[in-house]
Order: sequence, then C-alpha cells, then structure tokens
Amino acid sequence: MNKFVGAKKTELNELARIADRVSFIYVEHAKVNRLDSAITVSDYRGVVNIPCAIIGVLLLGPGTEVSHRAIEILGDTGTAVVWVGERGVRYYASGRSLAHSTKLLEKQAKLVSNVRSRLDVARKMYAMRFGNEDVANLTMQQLRGREGSRIRKVYREHSLKNNVKWDGRDYNVDNFTDSNPVNQALSAANVALYGVCHSIITALGMSPGLGFVHTGHDKSFVYDVADLYKAELTIPLAFELASKVGENDDIGKLARLAFRDKMADGKVMQKIVADLQDLMDVSDADKISANFIELWDDKNGNQKYGVNYRED
Repeated sequence: MNKFVGAKKTELNELARIADRVSFIYVEHAKVNRLDSAITVSDYRGVVNIPCAIIGVLLLGPGTEVSHRAIEILGDTGTAVVWVGERGVRYYASGRSLAHSTKLLEKQAKLVSNVRSRLDVARKMYAMRFGNEDVANLTMQQLRGREGSRIRKVYREHSLKNNVKWDGRDYNVDNFTDSNPVNQALSAANVALYGVCHSIITALGMSPGLGFVHTGHDKSFVYDVADLYKAELTIPLAFELASKVGENDDIGKLARLAFRDKMADGKVMQKIVADLQDLMDVSDADKISANFIELWDDKNGNQKYGVNYRED
C-alpha cells in the first residue's frame, strides 16, 4: 500500500468562501515554498507560513522565486496567482483565476456577444466618466465624440494648471523617446495602469480580450477598463511630473514609480474590482469583495500593504 505524504487536495466545500478571504497578498524579493497545507514565504527577515485557504489572490512581484509544490497547493485551493511588476504595475502571466465558477466570464461573453447588451455596457462605461450626463440614448459615434471632447478638456485643464505646453497626444510605440516629456509620462503611466487592470481582470476569471468599446486585440477589455480611470490617475500625474522634470531626468521611470506609489493603499484595485462587477450587473449576493490588500504577518497580524519595512 502506498503511503500518502502531505496534505490531501482540498474539496470545494472545505474552502473558505471568497468573501471571507484576504483579497490580495503581494510578495516580492522572497522565496515561496510549501509546508503541508500552507505556503511559506521567506526573505532576509525569516519565514512566515500562510494558510492557502485564506488567500484570494497571490501577486508575485520582482525577485520572487516560487516552487512547483507551492503552485500545486495554491491550485488545489483555488488561489489566483499572478506574476506582476512592482506593486502590480505590470502583468506578466497568471495561473488559475480566483473564481471557482465561470459566472463572470459567461456574463461577460453573453453581454459582449449581443449588440444591444454590448451597447448597454459601453454606455455604462461612458456614463462612469461623464458623471450625471444621460447617455441612455446615445450611439457609439456620439459617445466617442463626447469622450473625445471630455478628454481634450481634461488635457487642457492640466496643461494650464501645471503650465505645461500641450499640443495633443503624440507618441511612437516603437520609439518611446520620440515625443515630449508629458507624452512620455502619459505612455509610461498608462502602461502601468494597464498592468493593474489586466491582473485584476485575470484574477476575477474574466477575459482580457472581450472588450465592449475596444475590439480585435487580446487586451481589448484591459483598455476598456483602464480608460475609466485615466482622467483621475494617469493624466494628472503625467502633467505634474512634466512640470517638475529636469533635462536629464528619466520621466518614464519617474512616472512608473509615481503610479506604483498610487497603488500602495489598495484603493484603486478595490474600486476596479467593484466597478467591473457593477458593469457586469453582478448581484450583491454574488459579488466578490476586495476589501483590503495586506501583507501577512504571523506574529503581529496582517500589515499595511505598500510600506517599506526594511530594518537598517
């Protein structure tokens, strides 16, 4: 008779409800391994054990090494694993999604496959940007026109506020430096925003390619979602940096770091999770909650995410 070694695979009815889980745990510059039904995270400070059943999404940042055995137990417990840039500002790859069912994916596919429902979701997306304006009867052409006017106004306002010359959005995807500083900052910050949106979409089990406004690209839905937040996140940041940047400064790097810091408190991720489910008309009973992003600490309780805890 073969002796069973290690923990048995967790049954679905034994798993913690998604709403009861820690929403996101971010790990960087550490080694992730497995000990029975927990993963171990070790760095220069020591080792902590994290019970897998309470992890919703594990974000693996730069400098992380993860063992096959750790991925095995995370897969068995239904934990979403996403390989990301620092604090999630790049999306590289992912394992399974957080959701045990395909409800969100099916809802997304159903809505995008019907012209009327696709238009309804697109209108909701534009309504989120326009505030109290009624867009219920506007066509896609009218919506794009109003969005164009709105975004040009946002650019002008931040141009005047920061005393930065603005001649329009101009960038070369094959040559990052072939544009002025504010356009470089916009490009860098937008790419960081795409990474965060991509990670969340994947973690929720949705398709990054099934877009409602954008189409024909494997990141169409990523661009849809990111466009909801540019006016409040990346555009103000880019103009502010452009007003302060020196001639020899790497404004692309500065933009990435500044956007990374905006992710530190987890509020943007929390909002994206909620907004995605509102767009898909998910009922309150079925919604996945992302209430906080924390770092696991076995002695002092969960610690605030985005804080440098290095000991000198």
